[in-house]
Amino acid sequence: MIASLRALLLALALLAPWAAAQPAGDPAPLQFRDAAEERRFHALVSELRCVMCQNQSLADSNAQIAVDLRREVLELMRQGKSDAEIKDFLVARYGEFVLYRPPVDAKTWLLWFGPALVLLLGGWTVFRIVRRRAGTAAPAPAPTDDQEW
Repeated sequence: MIASLRALLLALALLAPWAAAQPAGDPAPLQFRDAAEERRFHALVSELRCVMCQNQSLADSNAQIAVDLRREVLELMRQGKSDAEIKDFLVARYGEFVLYRPPVDAKTWLLWFGPALVLLLGGWTVFRIVRRRAGTAAPAPAPTDDQEW
């Protein structure tokens, strides 16, 4: 029993390097028609978040879905879609998470203004604590004449 378990663990250890996930290579790099298309493309994909990596833009991510989305963005650009239409298409498909800067609206006000509210609440709390402690501090004893200095 122990020998078969050891053999299984050894086999798994030997197979582990081949089972490791590797980022998909981009078989054919994107070809741009001109420098203006390339600039627009890079500006657009740097504003969009990879839906798999979450902390990388489409331009920075090596995930297969990012490769596919970059190709799709270029295809939509070549279909004559504006940047706003491309972003709307991706938001409809993946949600507002795909945008690094979501619009300020009723669903995202806490995202935009929450940090300022927390900072104000913290400042107000510190102010109240300091004021309360200053009001309850014991008064200093009055000096008497029989003290020697």
